[in-house]
Amino acid sequence: MSEFFGAYGLFLVELATLVAIVLVVVLVLVTNARRVGDREGLTIKHLNEQMEQTAQQLKRVLLPKVEFKKGAKALAKARKARRRGKGEATARRRRIFVLDFKGDIRAAATASLREEVSAILGVAQDSDQVLLRLENAGGAVHEHGLAASQLLRLKARGLHLAIAVDKVAASGGYLMACVADRLMAAPFAIVGSIGVIAQLPNFHRWLEEQGVDFEQITAGRYKRTLTLFGENTDEGRQKLKQELEDVHALFKAQVAAERPQVDIEHIATGEHWYGTQALALKLIDEIRTSDDFLLEAAADSDLYHIAFKRRRPLVERVLGSAESLLSR
Repeated sequence: MSEFFGAYGLFLVELATLVAIVLVVVLVLVTNARRVGDREGLTIKHLNEQMEQTAQQLKRVLLPKVEFKKGAKALAKARKARRRGKGEATARRRRIFVLDFKGDIRAAATASLREEVSAILGVAQDSDQVLLRLENAGGAVHEHGLAASQLLRLKARGLHLAIAVDKVAASGGYLMACVADRLMAAPFAIVGSIGVIAQLPNFHRWLEEQGVDFEQITAGRYKRTLTLFGENTDEGRQKLKQELEDVHALFKAQVAAERPQVDIEHIATGEHWYGTQALALKLIDEIRTSDDFLLEAAADSDLYHIAFKRRRPLVERVLGSAESLLSR
């Protein structure tokens, strides 16, 4: 009996800790909501001007005053002509739409990605391109599959899609990344993890020791294969294993279709690689950061950062923050 009360006391401490974490998260979210508001909609930034402003700050310090003023006037004149769409150079400049996708287990950013892609498709011209800055360690298969489908909408329209991985595109993240026409990664970015996993604890023996019965009633032989609290069977384990193999086969087929140059059986082992290794395995096309790509592209392209801010219910924000914290 003392062991039971000891375990129960430990459970209460853990529960109190979890409640405290949730309360802190709620407080932070409410404070931020009051500070920045909860507006929903599309925001557009002209990244060329942002880059120019940053460079101007440095030039103000480094250049002689006369030279700085002369350059500032020329820059202001060029900006004015560009905004009015005047001059041959302006007419020839391509547009690159820049998107960001920061993934989580549920790929919650997919809702915003859908709106951003739809907005681009509403104005896109054949010469336009899209750059996605992707940071995604993977998660639910169906959620990340939908995110990849949003990117395929751009390709179906005939737009060139570049994807830059500065930190990680693994598992479901690589399911998205592999659809790119041009896939870049930083030297130490994590890429790959073409595999599927399912794991869960089982409390059946502990409940049995405490004299607690667990009842679960299903209709359909495989409605539930493995369970948290009931006694799992070899048949259930084998069925779940087969389901994972089926998903893995779909994952491999997607990668093979989008990147036929890879040796799919060699790289679809669930392993991940760093950027330089991924290049040798043809998982990516080049070693490059998104910053280098944008800096070079700014010379002859207009760069527009597109972001859709979605109004998220408080409960969703709390669960998302708690999930992120637990994942870390």
